[in-house]
Amino acid sequence: MRKPRVIVCFILPCFVLTCGWAFTQEYRVSSPDESIQVAVDIGENIRYSVFHNTHPLIEPSPISMTLEGIGVLGRNPHVTNTQRRTVDDVLHPVVPMKARTIIDRYNELRIDFETSFTLVFRAYNDGVAYRFITTFEDDVKVISEEASFEFSADHHVYFPEEESFMTHQERLYKYIRLKEITSSRFSSIPVLVECDDYSKIVITEADLDDYPGMYLTGSDASDTRLKGRFPGFVLADSAENDRNIVPTRRADFLAQTRGNRSFPWRVLVIAQEDGDLVESSLVYKLAGPLQIEDTSWIRPGKVAWDWWNANNVFGVDFRAGINTDTYKHYIDFAAAHGLEYIILDEGWYELGDLMAVNPDIDMEALTAHAREKGVGIILWVVWKTLDDQLEEALDRFDKWGIQGIKVDFMQRDDQAVVNFYRKIARETAKRHLVVDFHGSYKPTGLRRAYPNVLTREGVKGLEHSKWGEDANPENALIIPFTRMVAGPLDYTPGAMINATQKNFRPVFTRPMSQGTRCHQLAMYVVYESPLQMLCDSPSNYSREKACMAFLSTVPTVWDETIVLDAKVADYILIARKRGNTWYVGAMTDWTPRELVLDFSFLNEGRYTVTAYQDGMNADRCAMDYEKFVKEVSRNDRWTIRLAPGGGWAARIDGE
Repeated sequence: MRKPRVIVCFILPCFVLTCGWAFTQEYRVSSPDESIQVAVDIGENIRYSVFHNTHPLIEPSPISMTLEGIGVLGRNPHVTNTQRRTVDDVLHPVVPMKARTIIDRYNELRIDFETSFTLVFRAYNDGVAYRFITTFEDDVKVISEEASFEFSADHHVYFPEEESFMTHQERLYKYIRLKEITSSRFSSIPVLVECDDYSKIVITEADLDDYPGMYLTGSDASDTRLKGRFPGFVLADSAENDRNIVPTRRADFLAQTRGNRSFPWRVLVIAQEDGDLVESSLVYKLAGPLQIEDTSWIRPGKVAWDWWNANNVFGVDFRAGINTDTYKHYIDFAAAHGLEYIILDEGWYELGDLMAVNPDIDMEALTAHAREKGVGIILWVVWKTLDDQLEEALDRFDKWGIQGIKVDFMQRDDQAVVNFYRKIARETAKRHLVVDFHGSYKPTGLRRAYPNVLTREGVKGLEHSKWGEDANPENALIIPFTRMVAGPLDYTPGAMINATQKNFRPVFTRPMSQGTRCHQLAMYVVYESPLQMLCDSPSNYSREKACMAFLSTVPTVWDETIVLDAKVADYILIARKRGNTWYVGAMTDWTPRELVLDFSFLNEGRYTVTAYQDGMNADRCAMDYEKFVKEVSRNDRWTIRLAPGGGWAARIDGE
């Protein structure tokens, strides 16, 4: 195993005379390629700045943390020690969502202070991050945290505005200016800031543990600053029903936690080209290390899903619904097409009691049938019911031979609920269960520590097409550059009933998607999720044998990812490799486009491309597509045509 190259050295500060005749200590750290620089100024407070290719991205921005009985970590700080560290390592993810190997190369600046705390800054070639570390013997109460991002100009922002801390974090991204964001407005993260023509920055966080999640708000001073905002510690909550557990009283502090610990990373992913955001693995690299000894049982894959299509199975000799015969049919469908799992979503148990199985379902017979067919079963559960019955429920799932759970409706990321995620990851790992978190906050890297956590929601996905118009191609082309930067997303693609913008309408029990058929197929290459849904009915898929030939083989994890062309909110063209096979996916918003597909990413030799492209009439009938097979080499360049809301998908096999 390759050992990381680590170089540690002590550094001396520069002393800068400020206009107030006070001395400020300045420390700097640069990325390995020197394209990104971080300057840390320490005077009456602590401020950091960020530069990209000499352009100022973040102006001096104060950071601090206030602890009860201790004071403000960062006010009149006194430096006791500094160290610089260079790391050059290769990570091997258990579940390789984006790549089989990840280069982990950075320069680190560590500054120790007299008041038992440390600040760590890291500079990567694709971003920067900082975190607080405290070394108090006793527990501490965090009153507040000052996280600020002072931009150099009034840039445009993709801002997923929230209305409450009680949120699924399934928001549309508003395209607004920094100065429009006042202190009365706030958003979940990731947030994308367009720094004119030279850089784009995604602000998010990593290694969130035993602490509330961060949101972003603005200022009433009409300036260009974003500031961290955090949900307070919950003292009391109330159950409106089995899923909505609403905080009724919050404390005037954020967290009660260990005094000797590392706090979450504040992360800025920095990109010169739009596609660089999609290729970044920065959140994963900043996450905590693997906590599971045996990972051989963790199986990513595709899932036949029942809820989106409302169990609308037809052409069968049984009554479709939430019953044993229907789910046996899903299992048979999954087995026939090489799908690893099926999900039993809402309705398999009596809400509020995981021990009360729907009498129309014979769980023992169903799990026996699944074992015979080599298909795993994932069970949907509401989070609070699971939490209340955790040991009993998980032990029963283990006895049945269930292989995963889909945990839903948390809708919060205060300290207590953040801790729930880690508890579930830990307890399911003990029983060899994979996890899909729905009704969740964005990923922060938990999947590195617990790779059985395969995916999560926290995205305005295709389910919204059942009741509204927000799951559209415009939204779909923002997601890869924002939410997906944080980690895998369970968008739940795969609709076989497709509609143009003019013809779409939401139908809850027989839903359709906006955009073309190939737009849906391309999502399986563009969107990253080691657990990927096939949302439509087995009956619809059975009528679409050509599409199923693609969906049956497209992987959910990848050895290599290359973004060939991309523009935030407009289009993306991406190639991913698994084994010796490449897949290509392209998507556009409601604007029709022609993109150039350059095959130079291939090795020498001849390849066979099996491609799916929008049909000549896809702008009128979104289900119109053409499948073709053609030979290609790395010297070829194709112009591919995408209809409004269109897509393009292909499998490329070598000789």
